[in-house]
Amino acid sequence: MTNFYRDNDDLKFHLNHPFMKRIVELRERNYKICEKEYYGKDNITPNELKPCNFEDALDNYDSVLEIVGDICGDVIAPNAESVDNDGATLVNNRVHYAKGTVENMKALRQAGLTGITQPRKYGGLNFPTAVYSMMIEMVSRGDASLMNLFGLQDIAETVKEFATDEIKAKYIPMFTSGQATGAMILTEPDAGSDLQAVQLKAHWDEKSNVWRLNGVKRFITNGNAELSLVLARTEEGTKDGRGLSMLLYERDDTVIIRRIENKMGIHGSPTCEMIFKNSPALLIGKRKFGLIKYVMSLMNGARLGVSGQAIGLSEAAYREALKYAQERAQFGKKINQFAPVYEILTDMRVKIAALRTLYFETSRFVDVYKTLEEIEHERELTINEKAELKQYKRRSDFYTPLIKGLSSEASNKITYDAIQIHGGTGFTKDFPVERLYRDARITSIYEGTTQLQVVAAIKGVTSGLYAEMMDDYSSRKISYDLEFMVKDLKEMKKEYISAIETVEKHEDIEFLDFHARRLVEMAGNIIMGHLLVLDADRDDKYKLTAEVFIKKSKAENTERALMMKEMEPSFLNHYKELTKRP
Repeated sequence: MTNFYRDNDDLKFHLNHPFMKRIVELRERNYKICEKEYYGKDNITPNELKPCNFEDALDNYDSVLEIVGDICGDVIAPNAESVDNDGATLVNNRVHYAKGTVENMKALRQAGLTGITQPRKYGGLNFPTAVYSMMIEMVSRGDASLMNLFGLQDIAETVKEFATDEIKAKYIPMFTSGQATGAMILTEPDAGSDLQAVQLKAHWDEKSNVWRLNGVKRFITNGNAELSLVLARTEEGTKDGRGLSMLLYERDDTVIIRRIENKMGIHGSPTCEMIFKNSPALLIGKRKFGLIKYVMSLMNGARLGVSGQAIGLSEAAYREALKYAQERAQFGKKINQFAPVYEILTDMRVKIAALRTLYFETSRFVDVYKTLEEIEHERELTINEKAELKQYKRRSDFYTPLIKGLSSEASNKITYDAIQIHGGTGFTKDFPVERLYRDARITSIYEGTTQLQVVAAIKGVTSGLYAEMMDDYSSRKISYDLEFMVKDLKEMKKEYISAIETVEKHEDIEFLDFHARRLVEMAGNIIMGHLLVLDADRDDKYKLTAEVFIKKSKAENTERALMMKEMEPSFLNHYKELTKRP
């Protein structure tokens, strides 16, 4: 079968990104924990391999990614159809995964892939987020629904960052051993996007020395997890986010799973409605910081996870469409030779490459700031490290909503186009693209809708962060034969700045909100264009991809800018009026 790592050169290319050296240096604390005596021994588990230098670390990552690639190609992808057909079931208040999902999780667990980013002292691999992101993409390419189990390892990340040493020592090994899966229990029937409205109550039980949870949660991904982070209202009399705290709940018989949602896609991932009745829980971090600090931190990981899921789905859809177009003949020739078809296929490929380079750039930003935060608990950071932490935290906060919004919307378009390439057969269940299309639809909805990602990302526009990054990228030395593309990107930046000024001159918040998505998409196109040029400078094979992407993006940005230029705030009244009509 296919190895999903070996058949995708982009992954190894990004694994070897120059900035990975700094990330690994931080992750391995300048290699002070190297234990050379492990090398040469038989039966060494992955988490025992402690690199002595950067080359050792990359070899470790490469070897484990090979294993993941095999599992994705040989186990996960072949099981995807049966998992989609069977789905999860609810019996006697317990969720049971589809047979294929159980096989998938067993394969990952036996390979030691259930504690990717966790410290070795808890049984983890201590791998960077960027490497974990590669795994998420591959798993999602095999079966997007499995990512919602594999990707929820991030629950352990939040426990590691904010819990007490006692809680960490007890519960993180449950994740790393594969004994526990995780869940984020946030959403309620009347508190979806607006988490400040969460009403599930938590009260302190002094006799038992635990918090007790009471209330209903809905649309909970993997709601049957052994360990869950629950957002609950610990402060009586409060109605906003300041009364919310984060608590760790270990599955027991006090919670009733009312039902599994009958969803359009990702059938292997159970989405549950849950009723808590005096359920015991432990406080994570400080009271009142549940939403304003811990959920926000959790969201960076969740956004990255869904971005990888979206890109994995897109990769799978593109490969299916390309294969079909190369084999299907009409009017005397293969359909991939027709301009309308090869245009679609090329747009797919180029868009995926652009999103992937932004995805891994974002992952690297997250790596730096999260690792420096860890180090800050071990020792005082230097002045330079404090500045580095602040810089990469800011970049992460604006890049994670950017990649999540762009990749999820693109995956909907790419899977749609894959069906179009297949024609009538794509509308049947005879080909995987029908399933991919259904699975992709959720990516622009959960873990924050695209509209909410824009709300977060627009601050990157108005604060100037995206413009700063454009200047940073364009200032880097590149090969002379690529400079013409940087010139185009600089022109696109001028148009982008002009569009911002056009909107902001009206000093109308609603008008800014109306055009926010256009401004964010313009910024995304320019940033991805720069990243592709930098990729092309490292490897000439990306030159054509960069050139096609920038040419198309330039036209798209001009169209967006023109709409902002041609519209006054008063024109929004037309939109409002039309929505009043049936």
